[in-house]
Amino acid sequence: MSTSSKLQIGVIGAGNIGNVHLSIFSQLQDDVEITAITDMHLPLAEKRAQEYQIPTVHENTDDLINDNNIDAVIIGVPNKWHAPLAIQALKAGKHVLLEKPMAIDDSDAKEILLTQRETGKIVMIGHQMRWESLALQVKEQVEMGELGDIYHAKAGWFRRKGIPGWGTWFTQKEVSGGGPLIDIGVHLLDLSLYLMGNPKPVSVFGSTYAEFGPKRKGIGTWGTPNWDGTFDVEDIATALIKMEDGSSLSLDVSWAVHMDTDNSPFVHLLGSNGGASIRGSQGKLLTEMFDKAIDVDLDAHDEVGDGERIRLSRHFIECIREGKQPITSALSGYTNNLILSAIYESSRTGKEVVLNWDIGGE
Repeated sequence: MSTSSKLQIGVIGAGNIGNVHLSIFSQLQDDVEITAITDMHLPLAEKRAQEYQIPTVHENTDDLINDNNIDAVIIGVPNKWHAPLAIQALKAGKHVLLEKPMAIDDSDAKEILLTQRETGKIVMIGHQMRWESLALQVKEQVEMGELGDIYHAKAGWFRRKGIPGWGTWFTQKEVSGGGPLIDIGVHLLDLSLYLMGNPKPVSVFGSTYAEFGPKRKGIGTWGTPNWDGTFDVEDIATALIKMEDGSSLSLDVSWAVHMDTDNSPFVHLLGSNGGASIRGSQGKLLTEMFDKAIDVDLDAHDEVGDGERIRLSRHFIECIREGKQPITSALSGYTNNLILSAIYESSRTGKEVVLNWDIGGE
């Protein structure tokens, strides 16, 4: 490991999400140094190295992970390789900041969790929505008890025409694990459980549909299509998740749907004393006083630029420095994957799926 007072970070994946992390961590140079990068397309890694003055471009992931000068790695690659790379990095003594979803399925997520517990290293999942200012304000009110008991939450993200990169890894189940449910639904699932106070999920009933992608309709503007590729994932998913304490969460997400929607993600919390609503950049608290419905608008104040990403990255650094678990820990990532896999299984069988919390290895 490095002897520098700054954390030495290596980046695996120089594509869009890797570039986001590079941009953010380059603003935190008092605490970290990005010292190495790699990508399966080496010219892209070399391009990023020039842009961000990164001294070392490794030819492959093995060389980067085994670099003794690196303290932590950021993994921003397609879902299929999240678990293999995270596990390899943990066993090599590296802390890991892992893009969502934690893994392609619950089995791989479990392996990451067990390896994290075995090595004692930090695993943090990159769920930036927890760090948005509106979410932080709602979480504060929940913890103060202002909403009372949260008995139900409704969350979702309807993209009307937004299938990304048709035919690329995004739409290939073997590489991605699924469509909008595992791509954007995981964000709303993670945020909702967090705002609800992390109740323990116990069962799931869900359905998925593919009505647009197979017809090459609903194509979005993100990513370059590969018309020689395949589409074997869903383009819409819906689920009801029941918790051990009796509360519930309904989740609806789409890449493409014939629906009047503003394309903004949303979370609504229903509490015994009050509610909260977040939709895109708008948020409010809802209650009743003097027999009248009262709405309190929340201010979406933020740092200049990527405030939520800055806070996320600082938290990762803080957890490494102080040896504490991040709020988006390996366990939270596994919980999300367990639910996602159950939704896909429920859709396949048409039946409710009871979650198996026998993690093992303990």
